[in-house]
Amino acid sequence: QVQLVESGGGSEQAGGSRRLSCAASEYTRSSYCIGWYRQAAGKEREGVATIDSDGSVTYADSVKGRFTISQANAKNNLYLQMNSLKPEDTAMYYCAAVLGSWCYGQVPLESAMDYWGKGTLVSISS
Repeated sequence: QVQLVESGGGSEQAGGSRRLSCAASEYTRSSYCIGWYRQAAGKEREGVATIDSDGSVTYADSVKGRFTISQANAKNNLYLQMNSLKPEDTAMYYCAAVLGSWCYGQVPLESAMDYWGKGTLVSISS
């Protein structure tokens, strides 16, 4: 079991920046894919950015060049640095992970992720 706890959400103005954090309980699998997903009101959950055990990162087109995913060396902490925020970035942001697998160069569908946090809300005003 992997427990994921997100933090860092809040309200921000368009053009601003915010950093989300995900604290993960320790996991020992040599391969994994972990990342951020988001769900806006009335919309389906979508992948934002993922990183896997070999350090490969993948971003959704909508956030490329604005968001950066990173992981602490101890791999217990995952971050999402969000810059140049837009109102359309408003959503509940979730941390998710799958063990014993990789991201395979893409942001996996949510059905591929086995572990989820409860989310942190980001609200961007224009």
